[in-house]
Amino acid sequence: MERVIGVMGGSGVYEIDGLENAVWQKVETPWGDPSDEILTGVLDGVKMAFLPRHGRGHVHTPTTVPYRANIDALKRLGVTDLLSVSACGSFREEMAPGDFVVVDQFIDRTFAREKTFFGTGCVAHVSVAHPVCERLSGLAYEAARATGVTVHKGGTYLVMEGPQFSSIAESKMYRAWGCDVIGMTNMPEAKLAREAEICYASVAMITDFDSWHPDHGAVDINAIIATLGANSNNAKSLVAAMPKLLGAAYTPCEHGCDRALEYAVMTAPGKRDPALVAKLDAVAGRVLNG
Repeated sequence: MERVIGVMGGSGVYEIDGLENAVWQKVETPWGDPSDEILTGVLDGVKMAFLPRHGRGHVHTPTTVPYRANIDALKRLGVTDLLSVSACGSFREEMAPGDFVVVDQFIDRTFAREKTFFGTGCVAHVSVAHPVCERLSGLAYEAARATGVTVHKGGTYLVMEGPQFSSIAESKMYRAWGCDVIGMTNMPEAKLAREAEICYASVAMITDFDSWHPDHGAVDINAIIATLGANSNNAKSLVAAMPKLLGAAYTPCEHGCDRALEYAVMTAPGKRDPALVAKLDAVAGRVLNG
């Protein structure tokens, strides 16, 4: 089995530079169309698959991103390790615009999205106590440091529904909860990656201080866009470093991300919905059809 590195590009990150044999390809899934075609190629001898989360031209809102189709499509392309890069706001003075945070926890406050591949006729429960892969996150931190950007190891990402930014009261509440950054897109993405048995890591690129900060006021979209430009260049450098750090040969995840479904499926084989099982062929075929 060979390694395939997937990259989920957030706001400001719409391509990967330097891919050999690069081609945009359409991938069909039983969950609908992904956000866009997927850019595939080879970088430093390792296969890569890049998907712009919002689509080229930024056409999807955080709510309408087809999260299930995106993860399913990447799984069909053989992705073993998925690196998410996304814009976010900060709740901490020491986490300033332009900094990166390698996230290790989430609080999911979304409410209008499908959050699982499973359902009536095939029930499964996976653990997201540790929602990111420690190994992949550690390498992402190493790659971020090599770019020269200020990077923070660990942080809790509050995922809001959006598309509006927070009120001051909400921002202060999330800060009091102990959250470090806020964004709109890493859930249910991280949960779905776990169901698909893909190692997942999240790098949050800070663009602003959210609305809690007394010296910065309301979130300024013009300031965010300006910071996104600098962040995207650093993000591309981070992504470019990952193939050498991970290598082309796949080895089983020491934290069990690639075996998350081992004991997760609860529905007895004779009671499983054949139609749903068919839709799960890429995501869960290893355990359902094994």
